Amino acid sequence: MQRMAVNAARDMSGSNPSTLHRATQPDLLTIAAIAIAATVIADVVHEGLGHGGMCAATGGRPLALSTVHFECSADTRLVAAGGTLANLIFGALSWVAARAVRQTASWRYFFWLLMAFNLFEAGGYFLFSGIGNIGDWAVVVAGWQPAWVWRFALIALGTVTYFFLFVPLCLRELRPFVGGDAEMRVRRARQLTLAPYLTSGILSCVAGALNPVGPLLILVSAAAASFGGKSGLTWMWSLLHDPRIPNSELQMPKIERSRGWIVAAVILAIVFIAVLGPGIKFHSD
Repeated sequence: MQRMAVNAARDMSGSNPSTLHRATQPDLLTIAAIAIAATVIADVVHEGLGHGGMCAATGGRPLALSTVHFECSADTRLVAAGGTLANLIFGALSWVAARAVRQTASWRYFFWLLMAFNLFEAGGYFLFSGIGNIGDWAVVVAGWQPAWVWRFALIALGTVTYFFLFVPLCLRELRPFVGGDAEMRVRRARQLTLAPYLTSGILSCVAGALNPVGPLLILVSAAAASFGGKSGLTWMWSLLHDPRIPNSELQMPKIERSRGWIVAAVILAIVFIAVLGPGIKFHSD
């Protein structure tokens, strides 16, 4: 009896590490569900609102939309740039929205993830196009001379924005979810970044495999934008080992199991794969 009382007191005081870990671990199924929602929205922002919106704004006619491409009757440099510009705008809006939510952990995390997905895709696209000379920004700078200068400029822009602006910003805004304990904050940050990275990458590739253009887009757009562009999520948590990165004064409660997020994610995933995956045609050529 005395031993049971001692163990109970130890658990209540938080001195038992395994019990504390179980008590504060976020629900991974809900995290995956939120990641699915953020993936679908960020993709529609890039392809639909970005490329599609710029197509309409410049007098073109939308022809087709899928998860990995948008066809416009007039594929101009502005249309090509529209996807990334939309990601930057919505990344900034999601940052504002995330900071405005101070009580509901799942919604703040959703906006944080939407911010990360949009910003990482934007910065990653600059790097991808500069290094590989393919993708949206290769179209934007095509024909500009000297070509090597513009490719170098894209690489420099991508490096600065991705590694020195977007990753530090996203890491800073992640701190309210990870607590103040030095070891626990790294562990929890890893859970909050790796799970959505894998979820988003798998969903994007499954939907991208159904695209009507060809298998090259699975590699160029689906895999590169998801597993490549969002790769900051696979290592940014390790920066929290640095004790010079302070804890946040605001600490959110852990993300609990949410049936609403899970149901919404299932519906969005079905639409994303079955409808947007094969693509939607608006007009005939």
